[in-house]
Amino acid sequence: MPPTPQPWPSRPPAPVTADAPEAIARPLLTQSWLDLTFVHWAADPADVAGLLPPGTVPDTLDGVTYVGLVAFRMHRAGWLRLPGVPYLSTFPETNVRLYSVDAHGRRGVVFLSLDASRLVPVAVGRLGFRMPYLWSRMDIRHDGDTVTYTGSRRWPGPRGARSRLTVRKGERITQPTGLEHFLTARWGMHGTFLGRSTYLPNAHPRWPLHRAELVECEEDLVAAAGLPEPAGEPVSVLYSPGVPARFGLPARPGGPGGPRTP
Repeated sequence: MPPTPQPWPSRPPAPVTADAPEAIARPLLTQSWLDLTFVHWAADPADVAGLLPPGTVPDTLDGVTYVGLVAFRMHRAGWLRLPGVPYLSTFPETNVRLYSVDAHGRRGVVFLSLDASRLVPVAVGRLGFRMPYLWSRMDIRHDGDTVTYTGSRRWPGPRGARSRLTVRKGERITQPTGLEHFLTARWGMHGTFLGRSTYLPNAHPRWPLHRAELVECEEDLVAAAGLPEPAGEPVSVLYSPGVPARFGLPARPGGPGGPRTP
């Protein structure tokens, strides 16, 4: 049976902006995302709508939405203003993500899977926050102007799901295209917590972006996340040395003035 169509937003989506719309003075989480590679394929909104949280629909650009495979190194993830424990809070991660917008026009991302190499953060993310973290063997290697990310899933499964990405960094982007802004300037995350839809805002400096060449891409994480296998070449491959980021408290589900989620 096809998924029930989600209602379209009651407000127009917020503009895509290179800078965060609001500073986060009192962060719930702090972390840095380093050595990132963004690989994106175009997708039909109908193919992804059923995988989004209630109250959201696929965010589109000229009628097209996107599936992202994002590999990077998480660095010093910590609660509030506390620095993370060096070993436990620094690790490679690769996520599969979609693009969403809610009834209040808030654009965000939805994570379908987050492979990470530290078991304790994976367990905390899964059990405490119901996020789709998965424990994997992972590595990031630099060789001149190329970066290679490898991963093999351990738990909970599907065991053995793999990824291997190699990119060659190109020129620095001084004026990102509309698509490059759309894919990277995301100031929140849609998800569910304790059975309720939530929106977790984030803020960070502007991305320092480089265009990149995809030298190698062998992966089955996208299909393992419940999506059709990517067809054809990616429409966008980007690299960034990274940014520090802050996450704020969950946004009010009823918009400004509404009650906060627990």
